[in-house]
Amino acid sequence: ATAHAAAGCAAGARRSLEKGNAVSIARTEAAGGLALLPEVLRYTSSLESDRALLREDLVGSLAHLAMLRKTRIIPEDQGLVIRNGLVELWKAAEAGTLLLPGEEDVHMAVEAELQRRIGDVSGLLHSARSRNDQVATDLRLHVRDAASQLIGPVAAWVLELASRARAERDVLLPAYTHRQQAQPVSVAYWLASHAAAFLRDAQTLRFVLSQCTASPLGVGAVSGTSLPTDRAYAATLLGFPQMTANGMDTVGDRDFALDFCFAGAKFAVHASHLATDVIDYATSEFGFVTLSGDISMGSSMMPQKKNPDLFELIRGKSGAAIGGLTSLLVTLKGLPSGYNRDLQEDRGPLLCATKSWPAALAMLRLALPRVTFDKAHTERALASGFTQATDLAEALVKRGIPFRQAYKAVGALVRKCQESHVGLADATPDFAATVDAAFDADSLRVLTPEGAVSRKRSPGGTSWSSVDASLNTMVDEANALAESASKTPTVAQLFASLKDL
Repeated sequence: ATAHAAAGCAAGARRSLEKGNAVSIARTEAAGGLALLPEVLRYTSSLESDRALLREDLVGSLAHLAMLRKTRIIPEDQGLVIRNGLVELWKAAEAGTLLLPGEEDVHMAVEAELQRRIGDVSGLLHSARSRNDQVATDLRLHVRDAASQLIGPVAAWVLELASRARAERDVLLPAYTHRQQAQPVSVAYWLASHAAAFLRDAQTLRFVLSQCTASPLGVGAVSGTSLPTDRAYAATLLGFPQMTANGMDTVGDRDFALDFCFAGAKFAVHASHLATDVIDYATSEFGFVTLSGDISMGSSMMPQKKNPDLFELIRGKSGAAIGGLTSLLVTLKGLPSGYNRDLQEDRGPLLCATKSWPAALAMLRLALPRVTFDKAHTERALASGFTQATDLAEALVKRGIPFRQAYKAVGALVRKCQESHVGLADATPDFAATVDAAFDADSLRVLTPEGAVSRKRSPGGTSWSSVDASLNTMVDEANALAESASKTPTVAQLFASLKDL
């Protein structure tokens, strides 16, 4: 319904602009007249992107109106007329029937449509308010809504990874550093590594929420108002526990938007990281995983192909999230104090992040359960390599041999095995002793992938007890994050509390 409403608003705005409707409610004689060139209005209007902020704008207006009525800045009877008009706009937007006029932005479009419906009494609504603090409020509400509603799905994704990890504890594969085989790990350990990264994304979203606790509403254009307002009351109505402290800072502040875009870019990097692993593992050279046919794409020319396009696009689309963060930083870096129209360009990066993140997350949650590990292939990869070399060195350390001496001896044995085309696990005590007398049958017994995994019992290690402990901690944190985020009021809940006030 919300998407339908936004589309309707955008369609109306486009039609108005295309007709050359260049009269803006914000234009004055002091600004040079009551009309803009249609081309100028089309270029400068943010209404096309602002449609995503319509619900927030209406909720913010309802809270501001309630404050104006409470402080008797506007008469109660006229305030009720305005309230009813705003509620009708919300209902029309939800029904997809609201067509906004072609104004400079959604704030002026709402005011113009409200004036058309209820007359000049609508002009009272903008008392003690500027578009500068209005958009600052809308954007904070939007970011708060998006962040709070994302934490739950990200936390659920962490829980799904943890559940899958518990089911894959016995499947072993090589871990890689520098794209070279390093040490044996379990699929559970690999999944837990990604769960840890996505948990940090949920924690970053919690930080974003902590940066959206102060209400900007009421600071006006840059320095407040001389009218007897009650900012604290409006803040409470919108679910903000505090108010911003300085109007000049408030209207130019987009740190909360940067925080959200950073969170989105970081999530995109983590998603890309996971996608790259799956892409590699699905190649014939690795052969670690098989992709279900319902998430794989074929080639238009080569009939044998089963391509990981979905994961490649998850990786590819991360560029937009990273670019959006960079774009917003560049927009902000050279601005002077107070509000500047450049800030209108915050919509693109911010709204891109609010759309792309849920889409990528949904695809990951859909696709990964359809990725199946091939235990035979992963075992062969471990059998043919030298991934237990560190375990052999540590076995010598347990016998009192200094690590650097043990490291040198094992390195020499690895080279001897490579030259002789013998796997490290196949080295006999006699063969190993020709390299260094420290090697004996007891030390060589550590050369099994299962042993290498199970012996690493240090916190964060590969033993099942260590992995299980880390998963338990992640599950507890994910559940706590989801529970905390669920207490943040949504825009729809705010409307429900304000529509009859």
